[in-house]
Amino acid sequence: MTQATAKVTKLNRIERNAWTKQKIFEAATKVVGKHGYAEASVARITEEAGVAQGTFYNHFDNRQELLDQLLPKIGLDMVEFIRVRTGNAHAARQEIERFAAFFDFIREVPEFLRILNEAEFFAPIGYQKHLDNISTAYVRILRRARLAGAIEDYSNEEFEAIVHMLMGARGYLSRRYSYLGGGVTAVPDHVFSAYRKLMTRGLFRACGDQDTP
Repeated sequence: MTQATAKVTKLNRIERNAWTKQKIFEAATKVVGKHGYAEASVARITEEAGVAQGTFYNHFDNRQELLDQLLPKIGLDMVEFIRVRTGNAHAARQEIERFAAFFDFIREVPEFLRILNEAEFFAPIGYQKHLDNISTAYVRILRRARLAGAIEDYSNEEFEAIVHMLMGARGYLSRRYSYLGGGVTAVPDHVFSAYRKLMTRGLFRACGDQDTP
């Protein structure tokens, strides 16, 4: 008996079920990341997880239910990953730390981008849930910064728009800089410096200060 097997046998039924479901999620992440949603069969996922197909149906009614839960699950894991790596600095500094932590997460979960990109078509319920989860958490962060006086003159509705801008930036920048040569690589320093300048200085001066053409 391996150490991991011995540890599992000591779990109670609820803990064992949670452990098994987590194994299935981890396997689905690898399978969808490698083969895509269309080729992510229950057989492939359970083989990767090392569980019987019957066990799969103890946790999910069908394959689609798992696929609809996959991206939101990874997204919440990402939120926690980023939260742990964000300090107590000024709000602008925290945003830069969140930006860097996002790319650290991609290096730990390289399957994320494919899962995200294909979800809109193959798992639309999960895709929308993921967007809602991330935007809600992000707007909450910005509202706290506004309450602390670090952000001024933005409404909650504007925060929602800004959050989707920042989410879009992460998505496109990860495509451009993270996934190179068939693998995941470190993002160049100039990407972080550009983002830092954008967050701390703003791209344009106030309208009254701009030179007229």
